[in-house]
Amino acid sequence: MASSILLRAPLSKTFSSTTGRTVLRSLQVRHAASSSTQYVPGGPIYKGTVNDPTTFPPPSRTHGSYHWAFERLLAASLVPMTAAAFVTSGSHYPFDAVLVDYLHPRKFPLLGPLSKWTLRTATLGVLIGVYQFNTNDIGLTELIAKVWHA
Repeated sequence: MASSILLRAPLSKTFSSTTGRTVLRSLQVRHAASSSTQYVPGGPIYKGTVNDPTTFPPPSRTHGSYHWAFERLLAASLVPMTAAAFVTSGSHYPFDAVLVDYLHPRKFPLLGPLSKWTLRTATLGVLIGVYQFNTNDIGLTELIAKVWHA
């Protein structure tokens, strides 16, 4: 309470403003002396106004061609990687999360563990099937190529 009265008094305002200005000036002088770049009164000089449009670099054919070639390569490589992740064990985790969330063994003591082992057995069967398909049949890559051209 007493500090708020002192801050509102005219003497403290005058004192704080003159003292504050002196302290700020001394800090500015010290900062300017310690800084490697000196302050220029009026600030930096900009060409034009703030409403002028920005300048763009000159167009280059090679810059754009590298960008689009890399994008095509990346897009083409994502197709087999997505299929491989889905066919292998990538589809096991979402189903496991559903079982953990909705068929927890504490709440469903018989159905929870049974469904978890059913999912594990099905995942193992899929992995064995994909291995057999890749080694004894046309394989995943050839299947995607045939479906792509069908």
